[in-house]
Amino acid sequence: MKAKSLLLTFLPRTIVLCGVLTGPQFVLAQQGPKSDSSATVARPRKPTSANAPAAEPDQPKIPSKFGKKDGDLPADAPTFRSDVLTVTVDSAVVDNKGHFIPGLKKEYFRVLEDGVPQKVSSFSLGEAPMTIALIVEFSNRFQQYYSAGWFQTLQATYGFVQTLKPEDFLAVIAYDLRTEILSDFTTDRSQTSEALARLRIAGFSESNLYDAVVDTAERMQDIEGRKAIVLISSGMDTFSKLTFDKARRRIQDAGVPIYTVGLLQTQREMADARGAMGSIARMDFLQADNQMRTFAAETGGQSFFPRFDAEFPAIFRSIAEALRTNYVLTYNPANQARDGKVRRIKVELVNPENNEAVRINDEKGKPVKYKIVAKQAYTAPHEVE
Repeated sequence: MKAKSLLLTFLPRTIVLCGVLTGPQFVLAQQGPKSDSSATVARPRKPTSANAPAAEPDQPKIPSKFGKKDGDLPADAPTFRSDVLTVTVDSAVVDNKGHFIPGLKKEYFRVLEDGVPQKVSSFSLGEAPMTIALIVEFSNRFQQYYSAGWFQTLQATYGFVQTLKPEDFLAVIAYDLRTEILSDFTTDRSQTSEALARLRIAGFSESNLYDAVVDTAERMQDIEGRKAIVLISSGMDTFSKLTFDKARRRIQDAGVPIYTVGLLQTQREMADARGAMGSIARMDFLQADNQMRTFAAETGGQSFFPRFDAEFPAIFRSIAEALRTNYVLTYNPANQARDGKVRRIKVELVNPENNEAVRINDEKGKPVKYKIVAKQAYTAPHEVE
């Protein structure tokens, strides 16, 4: 497993606090599980002790009646490929309140790739530690010191951290005009507290949402295990280098689930009711909400738009429940072409006896409305020359 590290480059930030100008604030990278880079499983290490047993002499090779060339093999000899494409889909089945629905069997799940049913080769249900990148919008646009947006942002970030378990890895990233890693992936909550303590006075009024999310997702794509991005933001983007369409494509390619929490919902409704919000601002906020929903839906995450701060605990419990407990489906695509194209995925619950959608009832026998949260696409690899 690769070390969990986001901190490839560091951009210093200048902070003004109580009229005192401080210099660049440096944050050391907190690595994930340490590994000995000099060790390898391919070559065993040489004995370091003088009393170590001597290596066994080479054994004679076992002769084979077949040569190394393909022409030397008989026509009925089996052949094997080691580059078979395998796709893993983490699927969460949740009710209309976001609660995970357990107890579903493998035969109920059907995976469609580009409309073609696939054979599920393995199926499991498990709970594992999470690797989370907490991305927080912290700009002078909506998080001015002691404003409603400032209080709500801090309440959401601190509240989410309190729901984590000791073995969960967390990185904290803030963005305004640029993205800054406040703390790298770590299980040390003191490091996380120091990172959150820096969210006090915003610097710039720009919000580069697309750049921040894409940069974080691409840094996380090679991390193994259960991973996700929790985005706490208004959903507005003002200055990103990437466009929305390009950001969508690159986020899909990274394959990291994104859980979005929209800010300032009540403030927006109150301003709209008073007539203080113009039509352009109203359209901008609606577009921002749609962008947050799109990022979540296309990566297998979920989107939340709380109107009251009291909703945050339930939201964070839903996120933790969805991340920790998933149905893990693995299949070998019928289309094994390595063409670099996007393949669309759809996960369904189907009764194999009648080929109809599975009905789920609660304890009282009433039908439960549910939805399947899973990634909607992946990009096939390119053929290696």
